[in-house]
Amino acid sequence: MRAVRIPFSLPAGDRPVDVAGFGLNSVDLVAVVAEYPTANTKQRLQRFARLPGGQIATAIATCARLGWRTAYVGSFGDDALGTVSRDSLTREGVDISAARIVPGATNQFAVVLVDARSGERTVLWDRHPALSMEPADVPKAAVTSGRVLIVDCHQTAASTQAARYAREAGIPTIVDVEKVRPGINDLLQNIDVIIAAEEFPSALTGHEGLGRALESMARDFGAALVCVTLGAEGSLAWCNGREIRTAPFPVDCVDSTGAGDAFRGAFAAGCLGFPDGDIEDVLSYANAVAALNCRALGARGGLPTPDEVKQLMLARPQP
Repeated sequence: MRAVRIPFSLPAGDRPVDVAGFGLNSVDLVAVVAEYPTANTKQRLQRFARLPGGQIATAIATCARLGWRTAYVGSFGDDALGTVSRDSLTREGVDISAARIVPGATNQFAVVLVDARSGERTVLWDRHPALSMEPADVPKAAVTSGRVLIVDCHQTAASTQAARYAREAGIPTIVDVEKVRPGINDLLQNIDVIIAAEEFPSALTGHEGLGRALESMARDFGAALVCVTLGAEGSLAWCNGREIRTAPFPVDCVDSTGAGDAFRGAFAAGCLGFPDGDIEDVLSYANAVAALNCRALGARGGLPTPDEVKQLMLARPQP
C-alpha cells in the first residue's frame, strides 16, 4: 500500500523554539520492589530514587534531548521538589521563562512503584490545587512560540485555550490524553494529532475495538491523526482513512514510566526531522524513542540521543 505522508504542514523554522509544551511537570519518588506488594505485607526496597517526570515536562525534555529547541509552560511549586523539576528542564536546555512558580505550593509529585521483574509500574500522585491554571492564565506568546505545541488533558479548559491560540497561529497541536474529563470534547476539537493511552479511545467512544474507536475519534474531531500507545505492543494509528500498526522495538525494560510521554515528544521531533516524510517513519521513530527510554529507572532515565535512536532503527530487520 502507498505510504501516508505527514498530514499537516509545519511553520517555518524562524520561530523562537521548535516545540512548546503546556501542561504538567512532576517529581517521581520511585520505589523498585522485587514483586508487586499485596495487602498487609512488608518487603525491602531494591532501590529508591527522586527523579523528574510529568507528562509534558517529559515530552519536552525528550524533544530537547533529540536536538530541538524547546519551551515549557506550566506551574512549579516553590519547594525543594519544584527546584528539582525546574533544574531538570534547564539542564536539558529547555526554556522555562514563561512557566510560573506558585508561592506556598508543593510541586506535583508521585510515588511510583516499579516491579523489578517486568518494569511495569503503579503511579500514586498528588497535586496542590494552587498549581492549576485557568484559560486566562495561558500566555499566548509562549504557547505559540514553537512550530509544534504539545498539551495534556489535565487542565482541560486551559489546554483548550492553549490549543486554540496555536490553531489560530497555524501551529499544529498534539495532545497527550489519557482520561475522559469534563470539557474533553472541546479540547479534542482543537487538536491535530490525538495520542491516547490504551484505555481512552474505547472509554470515550464506547467502541470496544480500538481500530473502530480511533476511526470514530478521527471523524468526530477532525483530527489529522489519532494514535494509541500500546506499550510492549507498539502503537496503532488512524490516518487518511488507513489503520497503521507500528511494531515495538524490543529492549530490556527496567522501568516503563514515561514511555508514553517520550513517545509524544518523539512524535513531535519526528515530524520536525522528517517534514516531507511518511507518517509510518515518524511513528516508528516515536516507538524507538519510547522503547529506549525504558532502559533505565525514571520517566526520563533512558532518554536517548539521536545517534542511539538511529542505531536502534537501523538494527531492525527490514520487511
